Amino acid sequence: MTVLLDKPRTLTTTLPRRPGGGQDVPERRRALGGIGRGEVLNLAGAAATGLCTAVLLFGRLAPLSGALGFAVVTYLVFLVAYALLAWLEDDGPAVRDRLMTVVLWSAALLLFTGLVMVVTFTLWRGKDALPHGNFFTQDMTQAGPLDPITVGGIAHAVLGSLIMIAISLAITIPLGVACAVYLNQMSGRFVRFVRTVVEAMTALPSIVAGLFVYATWILILHFPKSGLAAGLAISVMMLPIIIRASDVVLRLVPGNLTEAAEALGAPRWRTVWHVILPTARSGLATAVILGTARGIGETSPVLLTAGYTAGLNADPANGPMISLPLAVFTFVKSPEPAMIARGFGAAAVLMALVLVLFTIARVIGGRGPGQLNKRQARRAARASREDLARFEATRSPVTPPSVPDATPLPGENS
Repeated sequence: MTVLLDKPRTLTTTLPRRPGGGQDVPERRRALGGIGRGEVLNLAGAAATGLCTAVLLFGRLAPLSGALGFAVVTYLVFLVAYALLAWLEDDGPAVRDRLMTVVLWSAALLLFTGLVMVVTFTLWRGKDALPHGNFFTQDMTQAGPLDPITVGGIAHAVLGSLIMIAISLAITIPLGVACAVYLNQMSGRFVRFVRTVVEAMTALPSIVAGLFVYATWILILHFPKSGLAAGLAISVMMLPIIIRASDVVLRLVPGNLTEAAEALGAPRWRTVWHVILPTARSGLATAVILGTARGIGETSPVLLTAGYTAGLNADPANGPMISLPLAVFTFVKSPEPAMIARGFGAAAVLMALVLVLFTIARVIGGRGPGQLNKRQARRAARASREDLARFEATRSPVTPPSVPDATPLPGENS
C-alpha cells in the first residue's frame, strides 16, 4: 500500500496495483448481525430448490418413497443450494460460516419443534383429567380401573415425588458441591482418581443404582421399601451430575479473585466460602437443576426401592411410596381411556413440577457475579458504613511532633 504526502496533515491512500496494471477491489466488510433482504431471498430460493428437487425425485424421476426420506433429501438439497448461492456473493470462509449458521439454526428449530410437540401432545392427551379438582387432591384408594376420572387422583404421587426429591437434594447438594470444591482446589493422584470415578458414574444406568440400593439397604440392612430408600437411589443418579457441573462452574471463577483473597491473608476455607462459592452461585444453581431434572424423572430405581401404593403415605421411612413417573408408567399400561388420561395428566403435572423447581432454583441462584439487587446493594452499603465507622473509632489520633523553642539562651549569639 502506497502512502503519498502532498501537504502537511494530508494523507492520501491508494490501492496496491496488480502486476497487469489494475487495482485490487477494496474488501467489503461482512455484516455479522441481522438478516438482510438478500439473505432472506437466498434462504427462500434454496428452500424452494430443495422442495422441488425432492418432489421430482420422489414423484417423477426415482422410485423413492417415505416421509423421512423426503424430508432428508429436501434438507440436503437445501443446504447445497444455499451454499452455492452464498458462494456467488462471498469467499470460502464466509460461505462456511453462513452454512454452519444455517445448520445450527436448523438444529435449534428441530429441537424446539420436538419440545413443543411433546408438551402439546401431553397436554392434549391429559385434557380430560386436568380440569377436575379431585385429580390433584385425591389418591387412588377409592378408584378402580373402570371408575371415571371424577374419582381418584395423583395426590399420593405428587407428595411422594416431592419427598423423594427433597431427600435426594438434601444428600447431593452438600456432597456434590463439597466434592466439586475438592476437585477444584486440590491436586494429586487421588483427585484424578475421584474425577475418573465421577465421570464413570455419569453413565451409570439407573437400574444399576436401584439394584445397588435394593441390595444394600433392603436385603443386607433389612430396611423396608420406602421413600427414603428411593431417595438414596435417586441420589446415586444425581450426585455425579451435580459434581461434574459444579466442577466446571468453579473452574470458570477468575483466579485473580482467589489470589486477591489469599494476598489479604484469608485462609483457604474462607476464600472458598466467601469468594469462590458466591461468585459461582448462579452456575451452581444450574448444576442443581441438571441433577434434579435427572433424578425427578427416574422410574426403575423407585420401583425397586419404594414399591407401589395406591394410598397417600407421608412417612418416608416406613411403607411403600410412589412417585409421579412411576404413576405415569402404571396408568398408561392400562387399556382403559380414563387411566390413560390420568397417566398423561400426571405427566403434565410432572412437567409443571420441574418448571416450578427450576424457577425456585433460579431465584435462589440469584444474579450473576457482581450484579446485586436492591436489597443486596443496601446491605452492602450498610456494611461499608459500619466498617468505616469501626475504622474511624479504632484509629488513634496522631500527635504532632514537638517543636523546640527557638528563643536563644542567655550568652548565646542571636
